[in-house]
Amino acid sequence: MPESVTFLAEGPRFGIRPITHEDGAEFTALARQSKELHRPWLLPPDGAEAYAAYATRLIDEPARAGFLVCERADGRIAGFININNIVEGAFQCGALGYGAFAHAAGRGLMTEGLGLVIRHAFGPMGLHRLEANIQPANQASIALVRRAGFRLEGFSPDFLHIDGAWRDHERWAITAEMIPCS
Repeated sequence: MPESVTFLAEGPRFGIRPITHEDGAEFTALARQSKELHRPWLLPPDGAEAYAAYATRLIDEPARAGFLVCERADGRIAGFININNIVEGAFQCGALGYGAFAHAAGRGLMTEGLGLVIRHAFGPMGLHRLEANIQPANQASIALVRRAGFRLEGFSPDFLHIDGAWRDHERWAITAEMIPCS
């Protein structure tokens, strides 16, 4: 973890912080180690050039925000949560993308990290709605958003092109009114 970076929000075991270019080596090594866990659901960047483009989009584009979920004890990256397609004005909404890395899977980090990102999105970021589009067979991701209080809003056939094919997705969402103390 870069020394100058502090957590935006902290839970009992994990904290969230903005993604940086300096995270590239650790992030890509973890992405390579986690390929089996991620496929066919997502393809995080696993090389220096792909990571540089990914981080630049998340850092420089105002319609995106990238967060790393890190162990509070040592700052090690455990997962990532991005808010994409942020629309302001009357909509105040963003679409989530996320993943845990293999060494941290099954430890509750995404539940804790997603809760922190939701509070940050509905607090300092001023958003009103977050959406998660999930492939129906991705039961772990569906369980995560259910735990976080998201509601199922619909089904979209051939919604996103992932791993070489157009994939169906369920549409889940949460609004600021649905969580306590938003």
